[in-house]
Amino acid sequence: QVQLVESGGGLVQAGGSLRLSCAASGRTFSSYPMAWFRQAPGKERDFVARVNRSGSFTSYADSVKGRFTISRDNAKNMVYLQMNSLKPDDTAVYYCAAQKLTSYSTNRNDYDSWGQGTQVTVSS
Repeated sequence: QVQLVESGGGLVQAGGSLRLSCAASGRTFSSYPMAWFRQAPGKERDFVARVNRSGSFTSYADSVKGRFTISRDNAKNMVYLQMNSLKPDDTAVYYCAAQKLTSYSTNRNDYDSWGQGTQVTVSS
């Protein structure tokens, strides 16, 4: 497994931007597809965005498409989530996750390693 630590959350007004970072440990980071999920109070943990091992292919939940951008830097063992045009509905704890298998999945049950999460709060 890979160890993951998120950072960059905070309080922002609607329409603002935040950039989340996820630092990964381990020499095999580039072998894992990576994703961001989020969980609002009382709700399930939902898929937000995914990037493949090389960073050449990304996918997004419909709710964030066009506003969020996922990227990775394999040389630095980092994954990022740039969030623009934030809305109050984006308020949640955001988690970075690593998928052990390489087949495409947005199902949280297919992700083996998780960070502790970082809180994002968007005020109206």
